[in-house]
Order: sequence, then C-alpha cells, then structure tokens
Amino acid sequence: MSSHPPHLPVIIIGGGQAGLSMSHCLQHAGIEHLVLEKHSAMHVWRTQRWDNFCLVTPNWQCALPGHSYDGPEPHGFMKKDQINDYLDAFRRKVAPPIREGVAVTRVSPRPDGGFHVATPDGDWSADQVVVASGGYHVPIIPRMAERLPSGITQLHSEQYRNAGALPPGAVLVIGAGQSGAQIAEDLHLAGRTVHLAVGDAPRCARFYRGRDVVDWLADMGYYDMPVTAHPLREGVRDNTNHYVTGRDGGRDIDLRRFALEGMQLYGVLQDYRDGRLQFAPGLRAALDSADRTYNGINAAIDKHIADAGIEAPPPSVYEAVWQPDAECGALDPLAAGITSVIWCIGFSPDFRWVDAPVFNGRGDPVHVRGVTQQPGLYFLGLPWLHTWGSGRFSGIARDAGHVAGCIAQRLAKGRAAQPAGAEAMTC
Repeated sequence: MSSHPPHLPVIIIGGGQAGLSMSHCLQHAGIEHLVLEKHSAMHVWRTQRWDNFCLVTPNWQCALPGHSYDGPEPHGFMKKDQINDYLDAFRRKVAPPIREGVAVTRVSPRPDGGFHVATPDGDWSADQVVVASGGYHVPIIPRMAERLPSGITQLHSEQYRNAGALPPGAVLVIGAGQSGAQIAEDLHLAGRTVHLAVGDAPRCARFYRGRDVVDWLADMGYYDMPVTAHPLREGVRDNTNHYVTGRDGGRDIDLRRFALEGMQLYGVLQDYRDGRLQFAPGLRAALDSADRTYNGINAAIDKHIADAGIEAPPPSVYEAVWQPDAECGALDPLAAGITSVIWCIGFSPDFRWVDAPVFNGRGDPVHVRGVTQQPGLYFLGLPWLHTWGSGRFSGIARDAGHVAGCIAQRLAKGRAAQPAGAEAMTC
C-alpha cells in the first residue's frame, strides 16, 4: 500500500463563490482539480445573514463566470432567499469536483515543489493551491464585552437574524458600517429602540440624478479601476464600506433622519467601566465626514454628466437634517433598558494554516492580483484583490480567469521552480 498522498494538479480551498468561480475557469481550461470546503458550499450566505438581508448593489452586477443575473429585475436588489437560489443555480451549472465537510488544517510547500495539504480526513499533494476561503474568518468582539452585565444578550452581526429573536428591550448596535447600519435600520423599522455607536464609515446615495449611483460609477469606470491605480493603492483594502441599502427597492441610509425618528447616536465605543459605556467624542465629525463623502461622490457624477453632455435631472447637495446638540460620553446600559448588544465591527483574517512566507506583519497575504511570491500559491475572493468587485459577485470572474491563466502557464512549464522576487509574482 502506497504511503504517498493522492496528488492533483490544483487544489482549491473554499467552496464559496470564489472557489466555485475558480473551478469553473479550471474546468474550461481542462485542468484537473479538487475543491475542499470546511462546511458546505456557499454556507455563509445561508448561515451568516439576517432574515431581511438583501444586496446593496443592483442585480445586474451579479456576474459570476458563465452565470450572469438573468431575472426580471436587473436594477433590483435580491433578497436572502433569492441570493441563495442564484448561488444554488451557479453550483449546479459549475458541478464542481468538491469535498464538503473537509477542513484544511495546513498548506505547506514541499521541498521538491508543489504543496502538502493536510486535513483530518487525509492528506493530499498538489502542484498548485488556490486559497479561496475569503478574508472574513474571526468575528471581532473586544475584550470589554466580557465585562458587560451578564443579563445583556450579546451577538456578533453574523449571528443576528431578526428583531423578534432578541429579548424585549432596547438594542445597542456597535458599528455603523454596511452591516451595522443595515441591522440598525432593520431593528428601527421593527419598532425597537435602537442605540447606535457610530464609527468612521462613509456613506453614499442610492439614487442620484435619475439613476442608481452604481450605474453612474460603472459608466465612469470606477469598477474597472485596478488597486494599483487607486489613490490609496493597497490601503483601500482597509477602507470601511459605504453604507446604503437595497431594502424596499433601495434607498439612502441617513443616520441623521433615524435620529429625528428616535434612534440614539453616539461616537465610537471605547470602554465599559464603573457600570457605564464610554463613548469617544466625535459623533458630529463622523456624521459630517460621511456626508462629505456622499456629496463628493455626487459631485464626481455631476462632473461626469457635464463632461459627457448627458441630460439628467438637476444636481443637489445633501444638507444635514439633524445635528447632535451635545455628545453623550457615557451611558448606563441597564438604566437605558438595553437588553441586547450587536457587535458589527467586522472580522479579522486567519491564515495561520497557510505555512508559506507570503504574509505581511498583520497576517494579510501579499500578492499581485492574487499571485504570491510562493510559486504556485494564489489567493482569490479578497476585497480589492484587483478591483472593487474582487470580493463581490461583480469582479470575481475576471480575477478567477486571471489566476486560471497563471495556473495553466505554470503547468505548461512543468515543475521548474521560478526565482523568488517580483518575477515570481507574475504569470
């Protein structure tokens, strides 16, 4: 009996939209491969989204390889069940060679070339490996959470389902990025008393001058801009997403209007001590900054319309409908009737199981368009891997096609080692 693990030309780790997009491209290139998925394919969309979740980008941007949206509402916003139907259809179309329920515990380069892939269900070897497990692995909950009163229910955003699943009482939402703002809206519309700790997230309009802002930005080439051309370069990968919603056909999320309607807004949550939540000053500055981004995007659209001579409804500038009279620096959660806290401050990546020298000091992979300095090791599906759409349904097909081309070129060259350095990050 052979002691050598089974060998494959390519192993893809992760069975989400990125992993299955990679499988689609490799199948079309005639390259044998296997997808390993720790849970089940597309499980995040079923298990880590709230009931009223919907896309914040229009349906026409759903363009997985060979599977563009073809439904009746290209400018609508699919809801949770519709998204899962779309992804189920994609999986059926791709029919990937996949092993579900298999957790990869280590990927390490082999001395003779290629990689060793270890799992509790047995090991494999592969000439090349694509890590398509995303970048949202560990829910961020600060240590101060341990000190909150034991009677307060605490959830991370991935665990929230609906307002009715929470105990009666007020709800504190921590973080006003895309998820936090939408969850706060969901609770507010359900009639719950909401306290929202606001961070530095920007916002944008849903519709402007007769069209969805996404349509304007697409015409302006924003979604084709590579990370290397962005003013922030790789720094854009750390940016918080703009908050906006596709709910009920799409609309702005205006936290100031929510405040007029009774939502309580605060600055960044800093600590909990002596029975009180401590908030940093800066709420007014954060709201003003979000509005500057909102108006700045609209101004760029105004310029595009003028330069192109496009007929459109007249321009406008958002003016604040509410200002905080004084910022609340501390709050007793029990006295305020808060019975639930929802942490919406994101996730951190965890690639400790990838045993290769391709990470920076923060643990993020260093790559050029998904290609690392470790020959044959690639990443796919990360935010701004190449463009804005790299971590979304809109740009993954282009990224997967590029990586598939690199894989094909390397297979054609055989197992000859490439020199380390910049040349090893091209294909």
